[in-house]
Amino acid sequence: MTETSPYAPGFRPAESSGEIFDLVVVGGGLGGLTLAIQMAKLNYRVALFEKEEYPFHRVCGEYISFECWNFLENLGYPLSDMDLPMIKQLLVSAPDGKTLRHPLTLGGFGISRYSIDAGLAKIAREEGVQLFEGEKVTDLVYVKDRFVANTNRRQVVVARCAVAAYGKRSNLDIRWKRPFALMRPGKLNNFIGVKYHIYWEGDEDTIALHNFEDGYCGLSKVDNGMYCLCYLSTAAQLKKYGSIPELEKMVLHRNPYLARIFNEAKFVRKEPVTISQIAFTQKQQVEQHVLMIGDAAGVISPLCGNGMSMAMHAGKLAAEQMDGFLKGKISRQQMEAQYSAQWRLLFGKRLRTGRLVQRFFGKPMLTNLFISLLQPFPRFIASLIRQTHGEPF
Repeated sequence: MTETSPYAPGFRPAESSGEIFDLVVVGGGLGGLTLAIQMAKLNYRVALFEKEEYPFHRVCGEYISFECWNFLENLGYPLSDMDLPMIKQLLVSAPDGKTLRHPLTLGGFGISRYSIDAGLAKIAREEGVQLFEGEKVTDLVYVKDRFVANTNRRQVVVARCAVAAYGKRSNLDIRWKRPFALMRPGKLNNFIGVKYHIYWEGDEDTIALHNFEDGYCGLSKVDNGMYCLCYLSTAAQLKKYGSIPELEKMVLHRNPYLARIFNEAKFVRKEPVTISQIAFTQKQQVEQHVLMIGDAAGVISPLCGNGMSMAMHAGKLAAEQMDGFLKGKISRQQMEAQYSAQWRLLFGKRLRTGRLVQRFFGKPMLTNLFISLLQPFPRFIASLIRQTHGEPF
């Protein structure tokens, strides 16, 4: 009788080195790197795969809530020594130029992903993480209580635990047939992201969210004297206008704040960093026994910020659960159930609030009205902000 193959269809494992890791992490963003560092500090053997090579740019707003300041410093990242911009104010503008200002109760700081990711990668290596740069995981399967990762370099890694921290979308989402990845393009799953770094004379302590038709643009100061300008729009708008420069000229420039920025700022690089097929639909926190963290577990509306803080906090939750499993204190089933429950308890309401708030933006008339109605109610604004920020961890 022929034994059924345990591998996914089309999976062709290469020769394994025989080395078994405690953890394999797919994706080297903030969530993946900080998780890997935590596990290495606990003396676990960790392999991390990142398809790019550090340092590199990511499409990201680059505002990080203060909720993770102490967490990062405890991992060895010297935030206090870096003279980073401290962000304490929120400015929101409607397409017609109406504005809303409000202090951020907790606030945050600005730092480019180009800087912080590379710095965390250095710490990860120093802690003993096996970091594979420029190497993409092409399949990850659970076989007989082990995970087998196959890469584009024909390498195999075998590990007892696996975490997906690869961001908003990956080839693995298709392989695993995750529902959001198989959906037809719609209102919640077909956005594009565009990011620039600029030199600009703005308010250093303010994160601005400038709205336009079918999208919004975030602006905040980061390190090296630059500002991060990152906006979200729809694939339909890009298709309508044919190119990013034309989309910016015909749509974004209708907001007087954005028109001034695009006309007067000095752009560090002419070509932006872009990403497509961004989905805000709900996702599962465990797939194929793999713990999902960061955007792989659920994408929060950029209007609410804090996706990076959420990714790092989720990595802390995952590390705690995996530590218990690897020490034999809990079963794999318990690890997965407890991680999912904690994730939903901490982040479920934040994501729901983000999706709700996002519905009031993107349509010029509705956005103008929403901002006008909010202005007389500072307590309600403060409540919305609190619901999109977590507590220090």
